[in-house]
Amino acid sequence: MDHFDAVIIGGGSAGYAAARTIRETRERVAIIDSAPELGGLCILRGCMPSKTLIYSTEVLHLARQGRLFGLDIPSAKADMKELHQRKLRMIDDFKGYRQEQLQSDRFTLIRERARFTDPDTITLEPSGRKITADSFIISTGSVVNYPLIPGLEHPDIWTSDDVLELDHLPDSVIVLGGGVVACELAQFLVRAGSGVTQIQRSPHILRENSDQAAEVIMKVFREEGIHLCTGTRLQRVTRDEEGFTVQFEDNQGHHEARARHLVNALGRRPAVDHLGLEEAGVQLLTDGKIRVNAWQQTDNPRIYAAGDVCGPFEIVHIAIMQGETAGLHATGREAQPVNLETRTSVVFTDPQVATAGLPLEEAGQRGMDLVVAEYPFDDHGKSILMEARHGYVKAWADKETGLLVGAECVGKDAGELIHAMAVAVSLKAPVRKLLRVHWYHPTLSEIWSYPLEDLLDALSG
Repeated sequence: MDHFDAVIIGGGSAGYAAARTIRETRERVAIIDSAPELGGLCILRGCMPSKTLIYSTEVLHLARQGRLFGLDIPSAKADMKELHQRKLRMIDDFKGYRQEQLQSDRFTLIRERARFTDPDTITLEPSGRKITADSFIISTGSVVNYPLIPGLEHPDIWTSDDVLELDHLPDSVIVLGGGVVACELAQFLVRAGSGVTQIQRSPHILRENSDQAAEVIMKVFREEGIHLCTGTRLQRVTRDEEGFTVQFEDNQGHHEARARHLVNALGRRPAVDHLGLEEAGVQLLTDGKIRVNAWQQTDNPRIYAAGDVCGPFEIVHIAIMQGETAGLHATGREAQPVNLETRTSVVFTDPQVATAGLPLEEAGQRGMDLVVAEYPFDDHGKSILMEARHGYVKAWADKETGLLVGAECVGKDAGELIHAMAVAVSLKAPVRKLLRVHWYHPTLSEIWSYPLEDLLDALSG
């Protein structure tokens, strides 16, 4: 039986962050990862490949809109084989660097499956080797969710992994789901040239964002040719020689959608199967995530969890922060719980959706007395000349203290613009000081000065 200072199960973003943090003060650190390829979800099948492809089709979309900018671009189309090759080249760089880190002599890398057989012991499969440690950190991520819908288990149904590996253009696709992955992939496919139907069960897509933000994206999706169905009840999926049929209902009755291909983008669930968590004394929440405290400890104080496996958000930088918190706490050093009240999130649709700080609805539920102001992109100089007229910026502040509480941006490059407000929220900046910033004209960032001015007027009134 081998004993380590720490054992990390999963070598993705959270796992590697925990491992390198622990390695600062401990010698024997093991990383157990049984995935066919090292690197983690973000690098291999998530953030990096998807954003590489999404950006290419954004350029394609702008080229097709050339007349708006006084440009004569006779034709533009996606070269799917070259898109695929470019993605592979990009990912190889990121993947190679992470694999080099994991395989360095700083860690003991074990390429087997891990299962707890008691609160203090892991048994490796298939070797049967047993391992103990002063602390364990579970960072196994998430896997595709398969809701109980008849026919959804068909092996020819794609997941996001399959879409990101496409080297040809599918003529027609049904995308099931309305979350971040579903929306980003649906727009990628329609801009590449596929016929796309998107079926969402909730009344709005992007239900973790505001209804107002969702309405903007829904309008754009329909303008770009996505056949978007919301407020549905999925009944059955069937497959024949021509493709897939999805039967569903909404308030208008029974419907069928047909396409050559079908993508299951109905969310992900924590990857906890076969970990032996019950034997380890680790409890799950009702949504299947591992229950942790502020320092990422599970009910077994020697076992921590970080990343998608415990949530509450499937966001890479939060996973990294959780891994660092777990690593510090596990080694007896001062650790700061991850402050989710200053969180930032981005959806890479076009226009993008980005938020910083405490969401408006959540702040209201806490009884905070807020002032709110917003400003549209279609009345802002830089966005007008960029033909980026969809969307708005919105900010809210605490009426008593004058501090910025949160902000939302739906529009061109929102993922970049939101960081000005993310810094302000994290540093507890009062609105009056934010107006001392030199908001340069004409820039997209300048748009923040307008709701901030309105907030200050409301706070002063």
